Amino acid sequence: MGIFKIEGGIPLKGEITPQGAKNEALQILCAVLLTPEKVTINNIPDIIDINKLITLLGNLGVKIQKIGPGSYTFQADEVNVDYLETEAFKKEGGSLRGSIMIVGPLLARFGKGYIPKPGGDKIGRRRLDTHFEGFINLGAKFRYNREDHFYGVEAPEGLAGTDMLLDEASVTGTANIVMAAVLAKGKTTVYNAACEPYLQQLCKMLNSMGAKITGVGSNLLSIEGVESLGGCEHRILPDMVEIGSWIGLAAMTKSEITIKNVSWENLGIIPNTFRKLGITIEKQGDDIYIPAHVNGYEVKTDIDGSILTIADAPWPGFTPDLLSIVLVVATQAKGDVLIHQKMFESRLFFVDKLIDMGAKIMLCDPHRAVVIGHDFKSQLKATTMSSPDIRAGISLLIAALSAKGTSTIQNIEQIDRGYERIDERLRAIGAKIIRA
Repeated sequence: MGIFKIEGGIPLKGEITPQGAKNEALQILCAVLLTPEKVTINNIPDIIDINKLITLLGNLGVKIQKIGPGSYTFQADEVNVDYLETEAFKKEGGSLRGSIMIVGPLLARFGKGYIPKPGGDKIGRRRLDTHFEGFINLGAKFRYNREDHFYGVEAPEGLAGTDMLLDEASVTGTANIVMAAVLAKGKTTVYNAACEPYLQQLCKMLNSMGAKITGVGSNLLSIEGVESLGGCEHRILPDMVEIGSWIGLAAMTKSEITIKNVSWENLGIIPNTFRKLGITIEKQGDDIYIPAHVNGYEVKTDIDGSILTIADAPWPGFTPDLLSIVLVVATQAKGDVLIHQKMFESRLFFVDKLIDMGAKIMLCDPHRAVVIGHDFKSQLKATTMSSPDIRAGISLLIAALSAKGTSTIQNIEQIDRGYERIDERLRAIGAKIIRA
């Protein structure tokens, strides 16, 4: 396994451009299975999880051609659906959480879709019920092999539109159901649908292919089924989670950083959430400029003076993927913050590593942690640690870059799953980080 060696305590300076959005790319890539025509996708991030999905699509028979950095064409005119029942697929699909989203397109177009229990981050229970209940509502029959954790849905006569209320506003669940419904007979309405920008992007792409989806951006989607979809060209948004990571990095390392081409209109409350921590964020065109916080940053309390609480929520609420970043940034703030991670019960367990570095954090329960800020009066100290998941990994990397001394981060494959060439890009703005 690879490691990062990081010499911390060095202010950084320069410009950094966010990669394409990982969570959007996972949905968009699965959507190419809905048409036999050529689909061109631009701004695809070069990261482990996305490359695994591209390989899986190739093994399914999709013709793939790289036409430039981050740009590919896909043509699913000779899909080998039988590959879904091979041992190779069970192993391959089980290593990637995003593989669950091939089921909706395959079910819609070929009448069946199978998937082994998906892998991904070990951040708590990540249920799949929303996906499969949606498929069942559309007329599919569900089966599950408990021995090898293999899921399947079949609809040899095709799917039929219906009204459904999702039990949770699952982003991947909504995406999967929408991709199944676009080729179903009749009209489907999905209430309590996720409405994240990435889901909006998927709907816009599908509409450009000939789908009839209305209500995009709301939690009530209406989908009029069509006979077939055509090709299109699509560009993936910049990754909002990476943008939030760079905001946190700038504050923690007292660095002057410009984040380029962030697509401000798709950031929601992310900038204001970091402003609540006292971080100065300036809008310059479509860029974010963060000055060096040489005097630190002070947390803003609630109106009544009570401790600031930052919690995750479905869009347009604060994305859970950035709570780990907020937590590490709060360790050096002036003031205290309550972090409430509602969605995943294991995502805060990496705080023991920050405590080892000298952070003052009280883990109240699996979902809540109180962070007592140091106001940079006590610098974090370097240590050796292991990255447990993508978002905790980048948080530990930010902590290491702000700490005094040389830190080692192990299991960096977890970081590489979600962040493209991160060591090269950080070195370009002055970070002392070595991959070994």
